[in-house]
Amino acid sequence: MGEAGSPRTRTPRTEAKLPSRFERFSGWLTLAANLGVLGGLIVVILQLNQNEKMIRAQTRHELSSEIVGLLHGAAADEHLAEVMYRGYGGEALSPQELYVFEMRLNALLRYWEDVHYQYRMGLYDEAEFSRQKMAWRVSMIRGERAIAYWCRVRDLYSAGFASEMDGLLPADACANAQPRETE
Repeated sequence: MGEAGSPRTRTPRTEAKLPSRFERFSGWLTLAANLGVLGGLIVVILQLNQNEKMIRAQTRHELSSEIVGLLHGAAADEHLAEVMYRGYGGEALSPQELYVFEMRLNALLRYWEDVHYQYRMGLYDEAEFSRQKMAWRVSMIRGERAIAYWCRVRDLYSAGFASEMDGLLPADACANAQPRETE
C-alpha cells in the first residue's frame, strides 16, 4: 500500500509545539531576574539621590563654618576688629594695617565667590541667595575703601561673580574708586 492518500503515507502536518515545563520555568526565571535588576537599579538611584542630599548638606555646613570662622576671627582678635572698623570707617591705616584690612576683605570676597558658585550649582535657592547678596551689598557699601579694593581686584575673580558684585554697587562705583593708598 504505500500509495498517496493511504493512511500509512500521510504527509506530516506542522503542529504547534507547546513549550515544555523547563522552557516555561526558564521564562519565569528570566522575568524574575529582570525584575530583580530593575529593583536593584531603583535602589541605586535612591541611594545616589540620598548621597547627593548628604553632600549638599555637608557643603552648606562647611560654608557656614567658613563664615562663622571669618566673623569670629574679627570678633576674637581685638587688633583685627579695630583695623576692620577703622578701615571701613575711612580712617587712616598704616601700611601693615591696610594689608590686614585688604587680606581680610579678600578672604570675605573669596567666601562670597564660593557662595556664588554654590548657588550656580543649585545649592542655594533664589530666596537664600538674594539674602546673601543683600549681606554682601551691606558689607561693601559700608566704606569707600572696600569698594576701591574691589575695583582694583575684581578681574581676579570669576566673571559671573564680578558681574554679580558690580550689580550690587552703585553704577559708577569703580569709576570713582581711588587707586591703592600709600601712607
